[in-house]
Amino acid sequence: MTSAQDTVLGLHRTIHAHPELGLEEHAAARALVAAVAELGFDAELGLGSLPTAVRAEAGSGELVITLCAEYDALPEIGHGCGHNVIAGAAFGAFAALAPLADELGVTVRLLGTPAEENAGGKVTMLNEGAFDGTHAALMVHPAGEDVPWMDPLASGILMVEFTGREAHASAMPWMGANALDAMTIMLTAIGLARQQLEPYQQIHGVIDHAGSAPNVIPGSASGRWMVRAADKDSLQRVVDVVRRCAEAGALAAAVTVSITEGPFRYENLTPDAELTAAYIENLARVGRTAAAPWPKAGSTDMGNISQRFPSIHPMLGLGEPGVVIHTPALAALAGSAAGDAAVLDGAILLAATAIDAALTPQLRARLLSDSPLATEATQKG
Repeated sequence: MTSAQDTVLGLHRTIHAHPELGLEEHAAARALVAAVAELGFDAELGLGSLPTAVRAEAGSGELVITLCAEYDALPEIGHGCGHNVIAGAAFGAFAALAPLADELGVTVRLLGTPAEENAGGKVTMLNEGAFDGTHAALMVHPAGEDVPWMDPLASGILMVEFTGREAHASAMPWMGANALDAMTIMLTAIGLARQQLEPYQQIHGVIDHAGSAPNVIPGSASGRWMVRAADKDSLQRVVDVVRRCAEAGALAAAVTVSITEGPFRYENLTPDAELTAAYIENLARVGRTAAAPWPKAGSTDMGNISQRFPSIHPMLGLGEPGVVIHTPALAALAGSAAGDAAVLDGAILLAATAIDAALTPQLRARLLSDSPLATEATQKG
């Protein structure tokens, strides 16, 4: 009979060995469902509009602890963000808590949350009710060292497309309307605007298309921009900056512009102070030491969850403080013995923090009263 530890490690190694992009994590989602079945529980594959989302529950207590498992990868570099470790640790915590759930008076919910990198799976799941009834949402994220909390920014995506008119670049260039010129003006305007941006506002992007041949005036040009800010209000102001820069390019080059925003924005992450304190206290119990917090940076769909429910999103060290996330170096670590250790320690840390939430009377009472959807779920009966 395979031990629970073997199942946990087997899951994260399988996910690491077969990286899949967001919304395409079919093998990873099936592997998570199979791993839950090995524990003797049922898991649902496909939730709402997301076929690669997963849900499993154990226990029937009033306090609902939700564990978030990510498993999407990055283009070309695979698990350079270490989501295989996130999935393994969340599943491991579920495996540890499930037999204790009723004794602790909790319901342990494991959610496989797809597409954190590219499509905000948690936001869709939140909107479609998968998190309903949650009192605390927990996850860990791998990094070089153990950082007790992240401070990610709010973010959004803007797609910009300029449409002009093609013409021969030598014979009759005056007959064209140059979409690449508009893009160039937009980029220049953004570069100049950066000196007036507010603290923590960021703009970065890529050009996807800007003409087909050097002897043809480009009739179309398109790109994608990510904007970030400390909170949703500041985010709206920096979105407006990018829009004005795009409109300026279109006006100057006498072309048209289409600006389309992604279906939702990531909100800034606000970790729960008491749950974070419990997590930090448990770090020492697994032989880890909390490193200095990171500055505000990055973005995650867990931010949206944290704005609705008490949440934690600490960074779990892989033993190399200098490693940079979203790189092949972190991908290699996530699939190594260091990744194995992080998965097992992460499972213990999440489970121990959940137990603290269940058994600390004041914390438990606050969680039961704080969750905005808990009341709604109770009223539904």
